[in-house]
Amino acid sequence: NEDIILKMFTVSGYASRFEKGDPAVVSGMSGTELFERIMDKCGEYRYFHTGAGETFEKNAPYDCGRLLALFQWKSCMTYASILNALSFARLTAIYDEIRELPMDEACDHIDRKIRERAPAATKLQAYRKRLGLSQKELAAFSGVNLRTLQQYETGDKDINRAALDKVTSLSRTLYCSTSDLLEHKVI
Repeated sequence: NEDIILKMFTVSGYASRFEKGDPAVVSGMSGTELFERIMDKCGEYRYFHTGAGETFEKNAPYDCGRLLALFQWKSCMTYASILNALSFARLTAIYDEIRELPMDEACDHIDRKIRERAPAATKLQAYRKRLGLSQKELAAFSGVNLRTLQQYETGDKDINRAALDKVTSLSRTLYCSTSDLLEHKVI
């Protein structure tokens, strides 16, 4: 089952390495090699070993896996949070809706499906997670109080009304512009 394999991907540590752009994981091995290493790390190698030179058939689950990797990179979400909002089974269920779309449009479609089910993350949270920082680390690096940072991320405090020095410090720490962190609200 693909959902079990993706859970193994997240608990094996390979998802985190992939999210951070580790070249050994992102481009240093084939999908088959990555799969085998995940299974080995999770103690399931004997059940899923593909055999020397054997590869997986390119089909709906394969295409959905590729799309999931692209979506993770574009969205800055962790695999764990994506899979909490949209299971792999649900992703393959909408495969017919997205298979003929260009990859960017398919990612937008997945984003809409996730947003239908989950509250939107703030831009601040997305940038923080993209760099793999905890809230505590971001607070320490930026000099912004941890509680204040948490309130910006939950929306309890409006980052659009934050002091310029706080937003500037956060943007420098996150390697983005101050406007990248502001929330654009529809009135």
